[in-house]
Amino acid sequence: MKIVARTIPPRSAWMLEQAGVHPLLARLYAARGVQTREELDDGLARLLAPDGLRGAREAALLLADAIRDDKRLCIVADYDCDGATACAVALRGLRLLGAKHVSYLVPDRVVDGYGLTPPIAERVAATGADVLITVDNGIASVDGVAAAKARGLAVLVTDHHLPGPALPAADVLVNPNQPDCGFDSKSIAGVGVMFYVLLALRSELRTRGVFDLATQPKLDVLLPLVALGTVADVVKLDANNRRLVAQGLRRIRAGVMPAGVAALFKAAGRNAAAATTFDFGFALGPRINAAGRLADMTLGIECLTTDDSARAEELARMLDGINRERRDIEGGMRDQALLLAESLFDEDGSETPPAAISVFDADFHEGVVGIVASRIKDRYHRPTFVFAASGAPGKEHELKGSGRSIPGFHLRDALDLVAKRHPGVLLRFGGHAMAAGCTVAEEHFETFERALAQVAAEWLDAASLTRRLDTDGPLAPEYLRVDLVDTLHREVWGQGFAPPTFSEEVEVISQRLVGEKHLALKLRHKGQPVDGIWFSHTEPLPPRVVIAFRLDADEWQGVRRVRFLVEGAEL
Repeated sequence: MKIVARTIPPRSAWMLEQAGVHPLLARLYAARGVQTREELDDGLARLLAPDGLRGAREAALLLADAIRDDKRLCIVADYDCDGATACAVALRGLRLLGAKHVSYLVPDRVVDGYGLTPPIAERVAATGADVLITVDNGIASVDGVAAAKARGLAVLVTDHHLPGPALPAADVLVNPNQPDCGFDSKSIAGVGVMFYVLLALRSELRTRGVFDLATQPKLDVLLPLVALGTVADVVKLDANNRRLVAQGLRRIRAGVMPAGVAALFKAAGRNAAAATTFDFGFALGPRINAAGRLADMTLGIECLTTDDSARAEELARMLDGINRERRDIEGGMRDQALLLAESLFDEDGSETPPAAISVFDADFHEGVVGIVASRIKDRYHRPTFVFAASGAPGKEHELKGSGRSIPGFHLRDALDLVAKRHPGVLLRFGGHAMAAGCTVAEEHFETFERALAQVAAEWLDAASLTRRLDTDGPLAPEYLRVDLVDTLHREVWGQGFAPPTFSEEVEVISQRLVGEKHLALKLRHKGQPVDGIWFSHTEPLPPRVVIAFRLDADEWQGVRRVRFLVEGAEL
């Protein structure tokens, strides 16, 4: 591991500080590209206008006509947290705006697979729907859209994934990543795209005189769901996404949120009044995702759409139980996957380790392959795919894989190149730069493994394959304060706008294992004693060591103290 301090533009930091930003925050923001205080304005008025999102205007016309004509709308959702929150936003928002007949359908991960397929289109048509709306999927569903159109359905695709070589022949496509779309936030999540469609629809309904500015429905009640889905999907938190997340957090902290969101905070043992992006990414998001991984995502969607607090708490407890089961399955799979990955790395160094890792085991559960791929990627700093046998009837010889990548290796583009070099090996694939999925026949697994490793070897050099931990450099001792920790936690951090991580040499006073897998530390930082913990690390540290750490507040016997959460060390 290489620990590297970010460059802090001194003029930007000085200008932010002169504008009244706390000196530490000014330094952190400047290192992340912020130059003026105006960029930190997270007011609703600073959100990008819906007019810039290609297709939003046409989607508004289609939906406004459908509401006027009392058409039946059916939403086809994805089975992850982004898809569930996007579905909940669509259901709640369309009903707020006057739609009387809105239903939804979410594919089963195992039986149906991802996205709008022809069988899903047939099921939607069988419900008597007139309009099919995809959320967080659809941009690659050429056949599914064609099947829906053949059954006489109007089709609105809302998605944020990268398009393939051919676009589906939907009535309207709304996707910031489609050709000729000039929307500045290319990283908006699926839930954000649907929220923007609703903003455009409300504007169209105002134009038609359905309501005016004073009487129009308040769509800001949907922002807690938008914030949750945005963070949970690990999209880049550009300026617009940060504003969406900040607005959602503000409402949650004030107690204004759907009953299901409040219930999920309670089930996770988190305090909604002090909600953070960490809660979205590591507490609420995994509980919703667990339903799509191991059970039925309708549980997650119902939790987010019910207004019955008792029912919401019941569903949140169910989701919490499913998530515990997911953790148990993941633990066993992770251990086995790590053993398989370790076998690829020759201990004596006589063989060059692969530049990408692909592992498969017949006992793996396809619902958690993505999580396990992320764990292996973090351990070895290699693009990683983990495969499981498909549980779909008639597809037992297909392997479903989920991949996670490292900076500098665009995973979807790599799959595209594998498909071109080895026609027929990839049955299906799609995704983003940092996360993707694919399906291969079991007999072609080794071909895929070699092909992906070959692409990685061509695209990645030694520096790229060395884990690099970017930090914010040393931390002044006067900032070791609990109130400052709370200030940092209230800010919006996440993918592309990394949470503050500091680095410097410390003295290790004592260390011991806790729970057999975590290293508890007593440290001395610039003369001051401070506790530390390195989760999922068991190797002892030398007496003096350069560590990378985040700030946390630990409470013991009613007293809160600063604690270091160690992220890495130069050993």
